[in-house]
Amino acid sequence: MKKRALVSVSDKTGLEGFISRLVKQDVEIISTGGTKKKLEEAGIPCLGIEEVTGFPEMMDGRVKTLHPAIHGGLLGVRSNTDHMQALQDHEIGLIDFVIVNLYPFQDTIENPEKTFDDAIENIDIGGPSMIRSAAKNHDSVAVIVDAADYDAVAEELETGSGMLSGERKLKLAAKAFRHTAAYDALIGEYLTRRVGEEAPEKLTVTYNRKQMLRYGENPHQQAAFYERPLGNPASIARATQLNGKELSYNNINDADAALAVVRDFTAPAIAAIKHMNPCGVGIGESVYDAYMKAYHADETSIFGGIVASNIEIDGETAEEMKKIFLEIIAAPSFTDEALAILKEKKNLRLLTVDFDNNKPSERRVTSVAGGALMQETDTLSYEDVETTIPTNRKPSDNELDQMKLAWKVVKHVKSNAIVLAKNNMTVGIGAGQMNRVGAAKIALEQAGEKAQGAVMASDAFFPMSDTVEAAAQAGVSCIIQPGGSKRDQESIDMANEYGIAMVMTGVRHFKH
Repeated sequence: MKKRALVSVSDKTGLEGFISRLVKQDVEIISTGGTKKKLEEAGIPCLGIEEVTGFPEMMDGRVKTLHPAIHGGLLGVRSNTDHMQALQDHEIGLIDFVIVNLYPFQDTIENPEKTFDDAIENIDIGGPSMIRSAAKNHDSVAVIVDAADYDAVAEELETGSGMLSGERKLKLAAKAFRHTAAYDALIGEYLTRRVGEEAPEKLTVTYNRKQMLRYGENPHQQAAFYERPLGNPASIARATQLNGKELSYNNINDADAALAVVRDFTAPAIAAIKHMNPCGVGIGESVYDAYMKAYHADETSIFGGIVASNIEIDGETAEEMKKIFLEIIAAPSFTDEALAILKEKKNLRLLTVDFDNNKPSERRVTSVAGGALMQETDTLSYEDVETTIPTNRKPSDNELDQMKLAWKVVKHVKSNAIVLAKNNMTVGIGAGQMNRVGAAKIALEQAGEKAQGAVMASDAFFPMSDTVEAAAQAGVSCIIQPGGSKRDQESIDMANEYGIAMVMTGVRHFKH
């Protein structure tokens, strides 16, 4: 009996060549709408879907393949005599191949000119139904949803006397179910956002593999990098690489952390990252000014680090960046001069990121053993909170500006976190310590003499006055912290004793 293939695709990449190879294997082609027209224009004979079902396409194409003549041919188990008898009784022919991909739902909802009604019309019904039917009956039916599989399938048919192995069909079925699951997950996410559901009872997210990685955090760990549909364009997942070696797992994590810092600033800003913690952050009148501040913030730790900028890198800045070993430089763009300078380092990874289309931060999903946590991204700014000043001395305007800088940075530092800032740059950062005074000691030691007249930001309240005392003895002039400890008054009294101004935000910035 002649084999038959049902072909209905939105993405027609590579289709004509593949179907031509099927026809040479004596496969009859059944097709629909635009796909049929495309194949016939290429000289490939097709049987129209209405010739199989006995019904015309109707309701603007919403109903065309949802018919027993299609799904019976897909679902009939060849080894089941009752199934085969039913097919014979109802004059339903078998279908052996399904080549289907789905309506472009993602492209539609990413297009700002498209409406909600357009999105609904691009929810495919017949396509997923055919894919699922074929994949369920994969022992008998080969389902191909990805043009990347066309050559392998055709080659196996050509060398295997028109047959595909069970292993091949099972792999295709697994991919088919991943395909429809991802499609439905995207629709579910879109509609969930539409109705404003904050914590749905089912959390189904989907990602597309962007690249395989050589390894994960360590060489013995396998890893891959995935991109989330509808994700933030101003992200590492959407970055374009212009130069350098392939990104590693650790590169990606660090670049993500660096971009998160500079996205918080409107003034030219540079963030240098080491092991997902800022080691130097600077803001300035120009990208050069910001970079030099970030560099001098910690000239040791920036070596081998990741640098992100929220403004174009120019030639003058590139000349300075070239002087040290950096793993990655990420920015909205590079001037031609800057690219020429930095590309002299063939391994230096240069990334461009679309800051112009920065979206509100998406919810973050973090895996734990046996489950996942979801939360909003911490986007709270100084302007979003009501501050109080409980000390006798009030901060000057300059001190207030430096506190705002330190408070922006501290939320990106692993807890317990302390950040010192002065002259529009960080001068000391203490990260990830088990107690707050330990984090402060690290930041103060790093700052050294620069602590004189610096401001201090803490990601959480001071449970005791010892951190305030250490800051005061090092010369810190102002402190910004959440407050809220039962022993707040001890810290306030200590600040008053040393003439330190203190601002309380009422908001903590834990980052684990």
